[in-house]
Amino acid sequence: MKNGTDSFLSLGYWPFAGSFGFNTDILATNPINLSVVLGVLIFFGKGVLSDLLDNRKQRILKTIRNSEELRGGALEQLEKAQVRLRKVEKEADRFRVNGYSEIEREKLNLINSTYKTLEQLENYKNETIHFEQERAINQVRQRVFQQALQGALGTLNSCLNNELHLRTISTNIGMFGTMKEITG
Repeated sequence: MKNGTDSFLSLGYWPFAGSFGFNTDILATNPINLSVVLGVLIFFGKGVLSDLLDNRKQRILKTIRNSEELRGGALEQLEKAQVRLRKVEKEADRFRVNGYSEIEREKLNLINSTYKTLEQLENYKNETIHFEQERAINQVRQRVFQQALQGALGTLNSCLNNELHLRTISTNIGMFGTMKEITG
């Protein structure tokens, strides 16, 4: 049992109880620093993120309401077109007896144009909703990435000496270039 305890204690340096000082071992401090930075980002970034999402939600809801109003207008136009269609049908019955088929073609054109207009408005609404959602997601991603990057850079700047700092920056620039090539 004593050999097991001794081998565990010999794996690393354990400071005496009650001592306080700066740990300059970068491999030991980076996970701690990163967890603190991530904790702070999550704690403080949560409110910003929820505000951004609420604002996006309100904009999207407003866009949906506008689209619904446009849809309502299109439905009113459709109802008017249907009334006109019934009127045209009555006239067509009257003229059909006389041999006029021109009214039938006008009726079909009217129906087709009305449905095309309604379909275009519906497509516009769906495209607007999709566009707003994508834009909101991209802005949130970008803001979270920027905040995380600023926090990480602040931590790195406070913990690294000049030589190690320059090597880390060079390595990260190479990684970002590779990521840009992959995603680009």
